[in-house]
Amino acid sequence: MPLPHLPILRNGSIYESLDKVELADLRTGVPAAVVSQANAGILRRDLARMAEAREALRQLSTRQLLDFCAKAGELFLNSELPFDGSEGLQSPDQYIRQVSSTTGLPHPLCRQNMQKIHQVFTRMPDILKGLTRGLDWKTLDEGLGEQNGIPVSYYPVTECLGVVLPSNSPGVNSIWMPAVALKVPVVLKPGREDPWTPYRIIQAFIAAGVPPGAFSFYPTDHEGANAILASSGRALLFGDEATVERHATNPAVQVHGPGRSKIVIGEDLIERWPEFLEVMVESVTANGGRSCINASAIVVPARARELAEALARRLAILQPLSATEDRAILAGFAKEAVAVAIDTTIDEGLETEGAEDVTARYRKGPRKAVLEDSSYLLPTVVLCDSMSHPLANREFLFPYVSVVEVPPEHVLERIGPSLVVTAITEDRDFTRQLLESPMIDRLNLGPLPTNRVRWDQPHEGNLFEFLYKRRAVQREHYHSP
Repeated sequence: MPLPHLPILRNGSIYESLDKVELADLRTGVPAAVVSQANAGILRRDLARMAEAREALRQLSTRQLLDFCAKAGELFLNSELPFDGSEGLQSPDQYIRQVSSTTGLPHPLCRQNMQKIHQVFTRMPDILKGLTRGLDWKTLDEGLGEQNGIPVSYYPVTECLGVVLPSNSPGVNSIWMPAVALKVPVVLKPGREDPWTPYRIIQAFIAAGVPPGAFSFYPTDHEGANAILASSGRALLFGDEATVERHATNPAVQVHGPGRSKIVIGEDLIERWPEFLEVMVESVTANGGRSCINASAIVVPARARELAEALARRLAILQPLSATEDRAILAGFAKEAVAVAIDTTIDEGLETEGAEDVTARYRKGPRKAVLEDSSYLLPTVVLCDSMSHPLANREFLFPYVSVVEVPPEHVLERIGPSLVVTAITEDRDFTRQLLESPMIDRLNLGPLPTNRVRWDQPHEGNLFEFLYKRRAVQREHYHSP
């Protein structure tokens, strides 16, 4: 039986390349699909003619696009969708099996990510409301409107949004999806291990009625990815610190690197820390610890060892399970070399004075484990004596968290940039300082897990403000004599 084929989509048109790569099941090594590869030349040619795709979306009203999004959400979650570039269809269960086979995510986490993507589709009105701060949809349709009684005008600064995606979690696709409702075509480079998710999202959009030309899908190499970043007008880039640093000063590229999200407990509530243990557990372990909004550090003014010990006991009971088990929450690594490198990095960090792997005394065996020929890293809690320790402000692709005791007056100056901070405090002065901190992108006030997201609040960066620019506008009505 021939392997499923994932084609290139050039403005919605299927294109099979002579250059293909095989995508293998990480547990068995058996090929799972062949994926057509786009070269940088094709990308540059296609990106030079995006005006037509933009015009197709511009002809639709925002209300129509939001209706298409709602329909697409149901199709994505429940329906068979075009899959292999011919007459093939992919069921939701097939999608789950395929994502799990190449990314290492167990089936329960794949389903959770499906639900998240479904909610992004169906909650798109709330998302746009948050991104635009309540802008009337007609303003996007007509280019001119009012906001709070003041004339406003917005115009797109690009004809497309390029996106260089990772493979760590299907839910990361939720960040680019609102671009379609904002009438901006997307040019997607999927992560190597997860081409399945963006392709299925595209097919759901198209089946719901969005013009196919709004979607381009280019599995490609580093040169192709750089062509997307250089030629898209606006682009999103996901990657590790070294990857995103190269583009950090480019205003046309919005970088999404390590989140270094944190839980901070105030001096006023630290004695009540056991009440917040479940918040910590969820923040660290949700989605297998693979998201940038997972907590990678817990900062406290006191009780660090007690807290670390209690958290370590809770996390040490988590073990790898078969991918199909309903209780499976740990994800395997698509590449064993990545698991080995992370494990080695942590061990080397522990050789530096001032850090202790508290989970080591509670878990059975070493941190790195193997199940069904797949490598796993077991949850790890490291107690650090300062935020300057090499392991204190690190983020890894598994449930890893440092616990650090920091004097209250030095918390804000030492935590560093943080995508999400959950601040558990009722101290008004400390809360005000947190609200004023430029180092925090998203602030949860109270015992909310770092992974909890409100759809009317931008997740990371404001996509609308990235894709549109406001112009000053005045209007004088002409009065006939």
